[in-house]
Amino acid sequence: MKDNKKHLLIVTGMSGAGKTVASHALEDMGYFVVDNLPPTLLTSFWDFIVNSNDLSKVAVVVDLRVRNFYKDLLSEVCSLEDNNSVQTRIVFLEASDDTLVARYKETRRTPPLAHNGRLLDAIIDERQALAGIKNRANDIIDTSNMSPKDLEQKLYEKFGDQTKQPFSIEVMSFGFKYGLPIDADIVMDVRFLPNPFYLAELRPFTGLDKRVSDYVMEKKVTQVFYEKFLDLLTTTLPGYIEEGKSKLTIAIGCTGGQHRSVAIAQRLAHDLSADYTVDITHREISRYTRKR
Repeated sequence: MKDNKKHLLIVTGMSGAGKTVASHALEDMGYFVVDNLPPTLLTSFWDFIVNSNDLSKVAVVVDLRVRNFYKDLLSEVCSLEDNNSVQTRIVFLEASDDTLVARYKETRRTPPLAHNGRLLDAIIDERQALAGIKNRANDIIDTSNMSPKDLEQKLYEKFGDQTKQPFSIEVMSFGFKYGLPIDADIVMDVRFLPNPFYLAELRPFTGLDKRVSDYVMEKKVTQVFYEKFLDLLTTTLPGYIEEGKSKLTIAIGCTGGQHRSVAIAQRLAHDLSADYTVDITHREISRYTRKR
């Protein structure tokens, strides 16, 4: 039977246990994330979500700023579930006292319940205040021995779309005469390829035009280059993923960013999209479409 409920992921836990990392990781997985929403606003917030067709994956990060927040949170969650309007899942991030003390000393921050007392006393006080929500949690993740990357991977395993890589690629065409793109991770110069600019019948068009694309891609030198370039990328992309990179920009440049780079970028985006989420940008294309 199909579940028509929308699902709400609530991320909470000890201050310093990784809620900020979790928030960013969930955003990278396509979640609409609201950070530090007061629990008393949860019902109003959820009314907005239910009436939106654009938001299917929603997460709320709740931090301990006022003790009553967590009493309110449990009450609000029970109210939503009693009304049969939402299926909630609570993720509680935990860490040992020693780990939290070390993290606070490293960042020079203090726990939310720390006033004039000792750091460890504030952590113990917070742990007691969170006991109720921890007991209600569906998932408890101890981040004591986790790096931020480890936590991101753990959350992806639990909440990510396993049919897609948690990684995206932007393929960009550009013209060298207008400057290098400053946000590119990989830059490939294709100015050595035959240039359609020197053919009067192709000059007014861009690499989006089939005639220009065919002229560029059907040349033997292009075919040899493209096969080797694609092989290089398919060999190296898993390494970027392994290193924790969430987005990679591949910039393809020719002289003006009109013909060769556009044709190569289009083909590359098409071929990489079989295995990855790919966006494509043609930085200079509007310069030429305005002139026509």
